Amino acid sequence: MKLSRDRILTTHVGSLPRSGALTEVLLKKERGEAYETGELDRVVREAVLEIVARQVATGIDVVSDGEAGKIGYATYIKDRLAGFGGESTARPHLDLKDHPELRKRMTAFTGPQTFKRLCCVAPVRLEDREAVHKDIANFRAALERTPATDAFLNAASPGVVSSFQPNRYYASHEAYVEAVGEVMREEYEAIVAGGFVLQVDCPDLAMSRHTGFQELTEEQFLHRAAHHVEVLNEALRNIPAVCVRMHVCWGNYEGPHDHDIALEKVLGIILKAKPQGISFEASNPRHAHEWAVWREAELPDEKVLIPGVLDSSTNFVEHPELIAQRIGTFAAIVGRERVLAGSDCGFGTFAGYGKVDPGVAFKKLRSLVEGARIASARLWRK
Repeated sequence: MKLSRDRILTTHVGSLPRSGALTEVLLKKERGEAYETGELDRVVREAVLEIVARQVATGIDVVSDGEAGKIGYATYIKDRLAGFGGESTARPHLDLKDHPELRKRMTAFTGPQTFKRLCCVAPVRLEDREAVHKDIANFRAALERTPATDAFLNAASPGVVSSFQPNRYYASHEAYVEAVGEVMREEYEAIVAGGFVLQVDCPDLAMSRHTGFQELTEEQFLHRAAHHVEVLNEALRNIPAVCVRMHVCWGNYEGPHDHDIALEKVLGIILKAKPQGISFEASNPRHAHEWAVWREAELPDEKVLIPGVLDSSTNFVEHPELIAQRIGTFAAIVGRERVLAGSDCGFGTFAGYGKVDPGVAFKKLRSLVEGARIASARLWRK
């Protein structure tokens, strides 16, 4: 990870709104409809060129490929790994369980679920080794045309894979996650070998408490989360910590979130993870107060914070002054050189699904850039 000595760098969580043409062909593939592989590859390449250029033009320093070629940040693995099949029906999130009318309205606004949720039904193994190398090649080509300060690619953590694709094969959840971790290791190492920062997406350490693992007691969930971090660290064993950042969140949707597990209960587990950078929600109404938890925590000197200073589930465009204030809060905790300004979550976590208008998403990112400039002027004031 590149750190700045003279200003606050800006970034985001990774996924960005996909174009209509890209979404259409991704959904054809997801639904099992006829599509041309060459056409999909072409549309993805063009989308990555466009999304990188737009990020740089907006002023974002640390850019991604927008996760353009993925149907979803956690479910894309079924197209790369063998061992998955059948169908898994997601249970209502605990915070939405008692609000069926709200769930109905949310579906009407964002559209029905467009991605498949499968189960692990056989040994997990890597089937498509070329997919990640296509991601790398497309991203490299885009950056050669439009250089950026730094660049990262996303990959699903072993734990979040297990949260979305439940185990129906292995003798235990632990054995399943360990198998996934060993298989995903190749993707992680390929991204770093390709010259990019690896972002491992780890909502399993927070969101899954009230979603995929809601049947567990809190004690059982914390035990599971700790094991997930151990598996992640093992999968990252050949990668330096400075080459990795992780993202933790409680779910990118506009619901009550009154069943979210508190940050103070999981932070000790998160801090044991190997990645140098920690991206996390810090601006939405349910978690904005938790800056105080970071202030009181014993943070290792090498850790870099990437607080979300933009809410990614509403169409409000944050004022740059508010963003500057939020950045200043975290700079006061760990120092200005150990803070990057980010977003709470992605703006396109699943293709064809989302509430934030694409144009508004980039207005929010532009406000992020302006807010970081205000904060930098204050933090580096002579």
